[in-house]
Amino acid sequence: MDNATFDAIADPTRRALLDILRAEGPQRAGDLAQRFPQVSRPAVSKHLRLLRQARLVRVEKDGRARYYRLEARHLEQVAQWVAQYEVYWQERLAALKEAAERND
Repeated sequence: MDNATFDAIADPTRRALLDILRAEGPQRAGDLAQRFPQVSRPAVSKHLRLLRQARLVRVEKDGRARYYRLEARHLEQVAQWVAQYEVYWQERLAALKEAAERND
């Protein structure tokens, strides 16, 4: 399991950046930074660098502009890890439902 991916999504600002890229498509760093007025531009750049290092975003150049694009396929390991717990919770909820129905 690649810890870089989990480290990258551990931060709420980085998750928000991924959400924006998923919903709206490629964005320039400056445009992304404007979405976070409470975060400095250098901090947004650092977040983007960490996402790039985790291979969750890639940079595409269009002339002088650099666009950040989501690379969602690298979230597959997160989905697989979470799926294990989904089965656990489904079993727990089924047991709770059964217990509640017995008590009716």
